[in-house]
Amino acid sequence: MKKITKAIIPVAGWGTRRLPITKIIEKSMLPVGNRPLVDYSVQELIKAGVTDIYMVISNVEPCQVREFYKDNLALNKYLEERGKTDRMLLAKTLPDNVKIHYVSQDPSGKYGTAVPVCLVAEEFNIDEPVFVFMGDDFIWNPDGESSAESLLNSVKSEDESALLGITKPESALLNGGALTIEDEKVVKITEKPKPEQVTGIASVSKYIISTKLMREIVEYVHAHDFGPLDQEYMITDPFASYIEKGGIMRVARTSGEYLDGGTVEGWVHANNVVCK
Repeated sequence: MKKITKAIIPVAGWGTRRLPITKIIEKSMLPVGNRPLVDYSVQELIKAGVTDIYMVISNVEPCQVREFYKDNLALNKYLEERGKTDRMLLAKTLPDNVKIHYVSQDPSGKYGTAVPVCLVAEEFNIDEPVFVFMGDDFIWNPDGESSAESLLNSVKSEDESALLGITKPESALLNGGALTIEDEKVVKITEKPKPEQVTGIASVSKYIISTKLMREIVEYVHAHDFGPLDQEYMITDPFASYIEKGGIMRVARTSGEYLDGGTVEGWVHANNVVCK
């Protein structure tokens, strides 16, 4: 498997589970330690060889994610004048060879994890394997293999896709997707499973999407017209049809800890883990 150089990170949405703070701070920009949530995934993907990152943002201004990844010229001048070169390195959030592309998603339009992937695929004509990492969670494994590396190491060819699988307590598994696997391949994903459907392995929102699966996602979004009170456009729906048609989706394992900033409890725990 050759190196994957493109990644999609959805960061749009109102973050309603984190109100009232998300009235003024985008959920993906909530701080964990000294970095915003989304930057843990960004830095991990860069280390894995990604040079083009496609951020799907809300069409609400100002966009804090976009501001964070821009050079702050006034700050740079201030630090340079005062000889704080070590701080200048911290203020530089992207290497020179990495570019972030932005796609706006209308919050009042189609909703769900498949939609931003479809938007990027069509706007930028993506026709190669890509990473897809959601912007409000990450794997903390500072002394081991990153989740991006685990995903890369799990696939055998460009025709295969992969998702990250983690072992979690049963109570936590009920909130995610339970995996049915055979020979480290996904056979079935059960979203928000009932207690009797829990398998002990949960899917995490870290993926490698093959070209074939990308087409499946785009077709799925266009083939349905769910209203705002209907079901979401879940990315696991085209995963299921992809698998049924013979597509291979590998399960990558990680020794790291899954940290989620989507809830207050998860965000506090993430800070405790990163800062200890």
